[in-house]
Amino acid sequence: ATSLHLTTSSDGIVSDFKLSDYHYELPTALIAQAPLPNRSDSRMLVLNGKARTHGSVSELAQCLKPGDHLVFNNTRVIPARLYGRKKSGGKLEFMLERLGLDGRVLAKIRASKSPKPGTVIELHAPYPENSSTQSTPEIIDLTVTGRQDDLFELQARVGSESQVVQFVKNHGEIPLPPYIERKPDEKDHERYQTVFAEEPGAVAAPTAGLHFDKALFESLENRGISHSFITLHVGAGTFQPVRVENPDDHVMHAERVSVQSDTVEAIAACKKRDGRVIAVGTTCVRALEASAKETGVVQAFEGETRLFLTPGASFNVVDAMFTNFHLPESTLLMLVAAFAGLDETLAAYRDAVEQEYRFFSYGDAMLVWPKEGVRP
Repeated sequence: ATSLHLTTSSDGIVSDFKLSDYHYELPTALIAQAPLPNRSDSRMLVLNGKARTHGSVSELAQCLKPGDHLVFNNTRVIPARLYGRKKSGGKLEFMLERLGLDGRVLAKIRASKSPKPGTVIELHAPYPENSSTQSTPEIIDLTVTGRQDDLFELQARVGSESQVVQFVKNHGEIPLPPYIERKPDEKDHERYQTVFAEEPGAVAAPTAGLHFDKALFESLENRGISHSFITLHVGAGTFQPVRVENPDDHVMHAERVSVQSDTVEAIAACKKRDGRVIAVGTTCVRALEASAKETGVVQAFEGETRLFLTPGASFNVVDAMFTNFHLPESTLLMLVAAFAGLDETLAAYRDAVEQEYRFFSYGDAMLVWPKEGVRP
């Protein structure tokens, strides 16, 4: 496997779009606050050029053809939200971004005053609001060592690395997105993971994959549609708003990616039989297109990517994408617009609002075919 160079844009193309061009009106009542009873019960809007049709996720196999190939992201969401305080006082909320085996930690910290290097952070179990029920709650200390943009770098005490990993596993909270306005419950521990989640490391779910269950996999297999996996550990940056009016000035967050040789071989076999590669989720799109950035062909690698796909980009690997609905003015909406066309994408979103689709992580889905010209 080769390592991947950090890339901030897809093809070095400067677009004429402004941030406001990616805006659409969304009633808050359409933001899904909980999953449906069954994963594949969600609705599905199919976007092909200017044509739009409405159906169900359970009908996905009928929208594809034998020989097609689906690629999924098998990352697993870790219980990344914790609570604590500064050793000097002051409560805080701690959102883990990365946890290294050497005791190094990268995290977002929400506090009344940002901690400076040298500040000791105490993470508590149970959470602070319940701590009065136990006289000696378990505590883990981390020391702030620096910053990477919005993220804080921290270090655990020497010899406590494994304790930190176990502490997070035992006492962390499933990090539901900020637009889900409730505390996670026991159901979220199952439903905010895909059924094929395997590699721990994400702090947000690859939500397009949440729709797939045993029955849907069986219908795809019966139709002769194969699948494989990549791993992209979704970071908290996926919720980071674009704060610049010119999206070309936005600095994309880095995410860890792994594309294994068996997936490369499966995609090559699909192309050879004239099948189509369908990426399940924008994370899969970014992983596959990043791996093919230099050569135009998927290659195995382990590394990071900052690939930012906006209108004007070309797509070397992906023939279609299956994705959820994304926030206005977000990098994920820009990616879909790069693939399907901005006008076409926004028209589909307006249609989905009118038809009262459910939006975002626990919401409904789209099957998106490419606009003419985005495939070489």
